[in-house]
Amino acid sequence: MKTRLFVWFSIWVFGCNVYGQESGLLVESSAEFLNFSLLRQQDHIYFGEAGPNDLYEHLKEICLGEQTTLSLGGSYRSQVEGFINEQFNSAVDQDDLWHLNRLMAHAHFKIDKRFELFAELNSSFITSKDNLAPVDRDELAINQLFVSYWIDPQWNLLVGRQNMRMGSGRLVDIREGPNVRLSFDMAQLKFKDENTEITAFYAIPVRPAAGIFDNDALNTTETLAGIYWTQNWSENNNTDLYAFYKQEEQKTWNSGTADDNRLSLGVRHFGNWNRLRYNNEFVIQTGDFGTQNIFAWTASFNIEHPVKVLGIEGTLGLKTEAISGDTSTTDNRLGTFDGLYPRGAYFGRVARIGPSNLIDFHPYCNTEIGPVALSLDYVAFWRFSKEDGLYGPPLTLDYPDVNDSRFIGHQIGTIAGLEINRHIAFELETNLIFPGDFLKNSGLNDTLFHAVFTTEIKF
Repeated sequence: MKTRLFVWFSIWVFGCNVYGQESGLLVESSAEFLNFSLLRQQDHIYFGEAGPNDLYEHLKEICLGEQTTLSLGGSYRSQVEGFINEQFNSAVDQDDLWHLNRLMAHAHFKIDKRFELFAELNSSFITSKDNLAPVDRDELAINQLFVSYWIDPQWNLLVGRQNMRMGSGRLVDIREGPNVRLSFDMAQLKFKDENTEITAFYAIPVRPAAGIFDNDALNTTETLAGIYWTQNWSENNNTDLYAFYKQEEQKTWNSGTADDNRLSLGVRHFGNWNRLRYNNEFVIQTGDFGTQNIFAWTASFNIEHPVKVLGIEGTLGLKTEAISGDTSTTDNRLGTFDGLYPRGAYFGRVARIGPSNLIDFHPYCNTEIGPVALSLDYVAFWRFSKEDGLYGPPLTLDYPDVNDSRFIGHQIGTIAGLEINRHIAFELETNLIFPGDFLKNSGLNDTLFHAVFTTEIKF
């Protein structure tokens, strides 16, 4: 079974590389600026005084009036993903291989740099996977649909459905790793000048469903309100201050199931010092979980330094964080940290460990050899509290507290990426997770192997 899976995986990877390099379906634009962003409403498009000069460029900037434009675009992402021992147990067949496809198309209408209407459709499919998660499949849905109005050059009002990423994405992110992104139905007010950006919002997460235009919207059993302030003190010294208030009915932690209402107060300091880049963040949480009081926290540190070895330039980095867990299931205090809406692949696309009740030590290195970007990282995981379980990236209790062991395991990951041009890119990611005592003493003894090959076309 394992041999068959990876023969097919290798054939598919080879075929996609050949197709992507030789097909010439998309070529470089002559635009002075045509930069695609993760959030496509932030694309930077400028064709200079001459304006667009071919069919594709005209679709990126359709003039409907002296100060009115319409831009069309989208992306297609194909992923082949495979596991061996997906749940650390070779006694049952946990080897699998599936294919994910995601097509997104958008239209961006602007009037006089003050009014915007942005609409984006998403169609996500998956084949050959038996146990589907909500983020695997959504046949057709409105991913984003909002109106944005600049009241004056500094104040902006936005209403509608939006993908949202705050700061580093530690607590609120668009969930790019999985097949289906996270959307919010929301109202947002933003102030922005040269050095300051303050965003206040009230948002309701959209719950994805597998069919056509059937996502559960405006379901107030779960809501998020917040204010986020970014201040650029200088080119190399920046801070974020924020407060998020999340209400969620019938949330399950290791200590039980109840309504969870919590306030998250955070500070992030990021920038450069000499040649050292840093990105450090601290969050405390308070509130109530049923009859329990909440006190939880996390501290994260990330530093990077450029290096040069044998003429090859690269970056050495270190991330480490402590994320609190509950110390007792019988007292009146909950210590489990809620990562709110974190990245769907918090520690790589393998997506087995999420940001609750965790200590991790994460050195890594990045470099480029010709057109190929390479990354290698190692992560060691421990449970913060031996009285709390281990949670997955969506903060579900995947591995309950069934023993007193703390060490979870080692993870080794690699990423190789090739960007043909601004339109076409390939990426191969692999991960190995070696179980530690906590998993072994839970009956999960076998090494997990994971690989995913991604082809992405943006237009």
